Amino acid sequence: MVRNVTRPVKVRRMSTRKLLLLSCCLLTLLPSVAHAVEAGVVTSEFIFETAPFPSCHASTIVETPDGLVAAWFGGKHEKHPSVGIWASRHVGGRWTDPIEVANGNQKDASRQPCWNPVLFQPKSGPLLLFYKVGPSPDEWWGELKQSSDNGKTWSEATRLPEGIVGPIKNKPVQLPNGDILCGSSSEDSPPPNDWRVHFELSTDNGKTWSKIKPAISEAGKTDPSKEVNAIQPSLLTYADGRLQAVGRSRSGRIFETWSTDNGRSWTALTLTNLPNPNSGTDAVSLSDGRQLIVYNHTPKGRSPLNAAISKEGKEWLAALTLERDPGEYSYPAVIQTRDGLVQFTYTWKRQRIKHVVVDPSKLHLRPIPNGVWPSE
Repeated sequence: MVRNVTRPVKVRRMSTRKLLLLSCCLLTLLPSVAHAVEAGVVTSEFIFETAPFPSCHASTIVETPDGLVAAWFGGKHEKHPSVGIWASRHVGGRWTDPIEVANGNQKDASRQPCWNPVLFQPKSGPLLLFYKVGPSPDEWWGELKQSSDNGKTWSEATRLPEGIVGPIKNKPVQLPNGDILCGSSSEDSPPPNDWRVHFELSTDNGKTWSKIKPAISEAGKTDPSKEVNAIQPSLLTYADGRLQAVGRSRSGRIFETWSTDNGRSWTALTLTNLPNPNSGTDAVSLSDGRQLIVYNHTPKGRSPLNAAISKEGKEWLAALTLERDPGEYSYPAVIQTRDGLVQFTYTWKRQRIKHVVVDPSKLHLRPIPNGVWPSE
């Protein structure tokens, strides 16, 4: 009789080095499984993993003498009265747990939602936190808090003057003469011109403000509906004293306007070659004289999230893809810190705030032919 005998199989253990080599080969064969780290990226992290709120949006970031501070609005969902302003500080190499630093509590015991915080550190004086309070963008008002200890504690809120809402989404700039200039906008004009960019200027470190509107285009003088509907400008500075504002529009492309007199007057809004799917953008002037803009390079949706660089603010080169998977990656904020690194924060699927650090000297710049983002 023949017996079926199962012989033991000898299993050879693979060395750690061979396992690593095999893993690298698999990742090379399956690029869709794991995206390669983009050139220039130093770190990429979430500011928090869990939080007391289910939804968050519209982050802002600033560098103080003690380090980075970030803020955003968080609550049940956008427009809900539970939405307040939350903040975190970067201490000892990590972000502190989020704390609520402002809310919409009213004297009559009601509560209004908060919106679009903007952190700003003037050359002298306390750290400033601008934000909006109200049921909707056509009814909100601007409020301001100050911190004398680099974001550890905050003053009581003060309401900005009637008609002044502060920087609407993106950081102000402080000009060489000390003036503080904010990019702002309104969403409360009658249709079809209900989105309008304006600027707010303070010559006394934020004590008083003046409101400045850009010029009206020739077409807009006879037909107001032909004006570019736009909001949420970011401010860029040039060595020759010129200023440029860029931002979100309803026209499918990022808008721009220019000033040659320290922001006292602005050209009529025109459209750039960069796409905009009606989503927030931000931009920063780098210490080497180049300009960087972060935005969703797509005709619709809020992915991918990209950064482009220009020397003169006209021809933009592809620099970085921060996110490319399906989902919402939006409302970016960007600054350059004293060490020369660029700090991005942005909304990650309305669930978290992402923080990405980039070395701008190591970015791989490529043309954007006919507005098409180059393949990776």
